[in-house]
Amino acid sequence: MKNIVLIITLMLSSTLVTAQQTMTPELLWQVERLSVMGLSTDASTIFFTIKTPHIKTNGYNSKYYSMPFSGGDITEIQKEEVAINDKNMSPDGTYQLFHKEVAIEAIKGKAVYKDLEEADVYIFSDLDIRHWDTWQDGHYNHLFYKKVTESDDAGLDIMPNEPFHTPQRPFGGDEDYIWSPDSKAIYYVSKKLKGKAYATSTDTNIFKYNLENKTTENITEANKGYDTNPAFSSQGALAWLQMKTDGYESDKNDIIVLNNGIKQNLTANWDDSVRSFLWSNDGKAIYFTAPVDGTIQIFKVNYPDKKRIAPAVEQLSNGPFDITGIVAQKDNTLLVTRTDMNHAADIFSFDLKSKTFKQLTNINSDLYASVDLPTVEKRYVTTTDGKQMLVWVILPPNFDATKKYPTLLYAQGGPQSPLSQFYSYRWNFQLMASQGYIVVAPNRRGMQGHGVEWNEDISEDWGGQVMDDYLAAIDDLTKEPYVDNDRLGAIGASFGGYSVFYLAGIHNNRFKSFIAHDGVFDTRSMYGTTEELFFVNHDFGGPYWDKTNEAAQKTYNAFNPITKVSDWNTPILIIQGGKDYRVPIEQGLGAYQAAQLLGLKSKLLYFPEENHWVLKPQNALVWQREFFKWLEETL
Repeated sequence: MKNIVLIITLMLSSTLVTAQQTMTPELLWQVERLSVMGLSTDASTIFFTIKTPHIKTNGYNSKYYSMPFSGGDITEIQKEEVAINDKNMSPDGTYQLFHKEVAIEAIKGKAVYKDLEEADVYIFSDLDIRHWDTWQDGHYNHLFYKKVTESDDAGLDIMPNEPFHTPQRPFGGDEDYIWSPDSKAIYYVSKKLKGKAYATSTDTNIFKYNLENKTTENITEANKGYDTNPAFSSQGALAWLQMKTDGYESDKNDIIVLNNGIKQNLTANWDDSVRSFLWSNDGKAIYFTAPVDGTIQIFKVNYPDKKRIAPAVEQLSNGPFDITGIVAQKDNTLLVTRTDMNHAADIFSFDLKSKTFKQLTNINSDLYASVDLPTVEKRYVTTTDGKQMLVWVILPPNFDATKKYPTLLYAQGGPQSPLSQFYSYRWNFQLMASQGYIVVAPNRRGMQGHGVEWNEDISEDWGGQVMDDYLAAIDDLTKEPYVDNDRLGAIGASFGGYSVFYLAGIHNNRFKSFIAHDGVFDTRSMYGTTEELFFVNHDFGGPYWDKTNEAAQKTYNAFNPITKVSDWNTPILIIQGGKDYRVPIEQGLGAYQAAQLLGLKSKLLYFPEENHWVLKPQNALVWQREFFKWLEETL
């Protein structure tokens, strides 16, 4: 074991200067990224990894560390020394769970025609042809179990010949499966639908596989929306997250508990949506995270056991930060990770009695100490329909209210996602402000953390009230003497990119520059090429050919950015990923071609191997440099 007592900072590069400076793209890509692996069996030790971008190799370096639960000395260890509870081993120690990819269907030409080994073709006769950034090739994630004394080759597939995924694609992991407390059953998440049904539905279910008789039971069959994240309490009660509405990926997420045949919704009467949860050690309560008022906080709901009562939800934490995960509980302490707009994730403990935090790591402290940090302010703006809307305002380091600053309206993606105290390595407000820009980030319609109705108001209304919300936010800020009204820009990705394309046609010369990343430019072609049809069916109102559907026709006509192109008159940077199948390539290419033919100052930044995000370090640096180069040229 290699013992290194870290000055909590985990040895940042000696190339960092000690004089005060501002955050740059290059510095941002020196920020180390923490991820907690878990606790030791006796809960005395925390194990975590630090991932550091490595620009020259265009990848990441990972190191492993341990630390006492209460904090203190941090020790670098080898991967083999990580000794956490293995959730994939059966409680009786007999079996091991694991997943791997298996070939089920012949879709590639060389699989259909054995004599044509070089055939580079896919043959489809139904939908579900691609997902996120991968084409369907007939291989599926399947779940296996084996005795701990056997090799993986001896594992038994619990879904033999079934063309379904466990874990779920594209983002599912081993949180999609667990053992029953008695080691006699496996519970797992799967969406057992094919073709068009798969593409148009969110009906994932939790299945129970009996090891003794090899039978499978769907325990959530009655619910037609998402059922995910199963977890047993120490007392044997099963909890999971559930959305009721089929096809609505951003529906209210509730905590459901099943125990001795009694099913209860613990958050039914609470007006918001759960992100993640953890059973209390005694099984009498559940701690969970959820967005609230532009942050993500810790909440608690008691489990009433067999009493059919609706328990009250209690908010435990409060402050200008995001709780990005609840890792574990020990006695009266929760172990969590936390971020804010100026700081990447670190480990904190949270005292359940005093409701106070203690910071256990500060892995980027030297870097942050070397830079002047922006100021983050909370502001409330009255919308055109008389509502109070939270707006985050990020001011440049060493802000001087007697000066005038160029200002950026940030349009969040989703569209139903919280605009909270997140720390992004691409849409990084700290970096933007450090380049001398004020950032205006409104919690417009569609944001979680302001009640279910506020979140749902954006569906089938993409070009409606939400656009008024954006303009209300920027118009309110332009009243401030330090905002340069002649240098306003609007930026965003995904739905935020759609917002930029739409605002470009209706902004009445407010903005001098636009940046749209992987944005929806033409709602009709978006419907025809995106892979998760359930999303556009719900948010657009249905297909464009349904002339009887007023909501859908409004989406494809009045709310379609392509219909506003004749009014474009402002420079625009368009960014597009080649492997983005959520908002496919023709969206960015169509917008760029229109801008060019209109004679507008425009630029296309095309990443052929990136998906809806930009993940490779060198590509990410190009993204940042081009982003700020464009703003320098146009603002």
